[in-house]
Amino acid sequence: MKLQEVDSRGIFSGYGLPVPESILITDPAEAGAAAKKLGCPVVVKAQVLVGGRGKAGGVKLANTPEEAAEKAEKIYGMDIKGLKVQKVLIAKAVDIEREFYVGVVIDRSSRMPLIMVSPAGGVDIETVASENPEKILKTVIDPAVGILPFQLRGMAGFLSDDKEVKKQIAKAISALYQAFMGVDASLAEINPLVESPDGKVWAIDAKINIDDSGLYRQKKIAAMRDTSAEAEAETQAREESLSFVKLDGNVGCIVNGAGLAMATMDMIKHYGAEPANFLDIGGSSSPEKVLAALNIILRDENVKSILINIFGGITRCDDVANGIIEARKKMDMDLPMVVRLTGTNSEKAMEILADTDLIAASSMEEGVKKAIEAAK
Repeated sequence: MKLQEVDSRGIFSGYGLPVPESILITDPAEAGAAAKKLGCPVVVKAQVLVGGRGKAGGVKLANTPEEAAEKAEKIYGMDIKGLKVQKVLIAKAVDIEREFYVGVVIDRSSRMPLIMVSPAGGVDIETVASENPEKILKTVIDPAVGILPFQLRGMAGFLSDDKEVKKQIAKAISALYQAFMGVDASLAEINPLVESPDGKVWAIDAKINIDDSGLYRQKKIAAMRDTSAEAEAETQAREESLSFVKLDGNVGCIVNGAGLAMATMDMIKHYGAEPANFLDIGGSSSPEKVLAALNIILRDENVKSILINIFGGITRCDDVANGIIEARKKMDMDLPMVVRLTGTNSEKAMEILADTDLIAASSMEEGVKKAIEAAK
């Protein structure tokens, strides 16, 4: 789950990071008053869940309240990578002497948090990694121990030679790590962390992505979810407790279990076609889940056939069959549907589906081939 900058700033501030004051507005007419309250100059920032806001014209400096109102008017409602700006952040501007990058992610190889710092802040870290990899210092942190003092000193020293600035940077890195761990983040990033001419360090940007698996214990953060950047199908899938990712193909997939779903998509590609989605209905699937899954897939106009591939362990195949029947009663379904059901109560399931026009398959390979042919 991605958080808006305004929410990420609030979290960072709560963990002691030096974040400039800001005010969120939903009406550009409020920008002038917000800028006057904060004191100019201010930065007017579009709040959308995509990168590249500055390049798109969604981040502007304003030196007066009147200029803030004018620039907020231009930013509000603009389209940035397909997302309409409906919220604008007015933030106290900071004079910049130097820019740094500081971020925390999960390192897949060590399976531990990884802190990355770079003196080349203000640009995409991917660009720095490809063009100037020597400007990135990576430090793996053992979560059972936390950041050790020598690690903080090494990272701060990589960014600055000034004793007082290094102290502030070390404190900011420590606070960022604590925030990362405290909110179950998969990414926590400050780009840029800046040094002002008076030697103060400020976090003038904030980005947090939350690990969805940790949301059950992050109720307040879960309430911050902004669905404006989500496809309607993805929102519905989450509400129905389905794992769904839209893809670009034309063979819709309904499968139980992530491993079987991945194998199904791989086989579709192996035989020359493209899956339209990843959709895992889970290990214990009620007819209602199957109905919800079909409803999501049928919203995709690219889908030309549907493959239902179920291996019944915990999942009962007859539950899936009943869900298919219920869906056909309630929805206008004219797409060819291939069904492969094997495992628990599979014989009963096939009896339920015997009098339908569904295309039966006895194996995954057969089902994939038939679904691809039906999509042509």
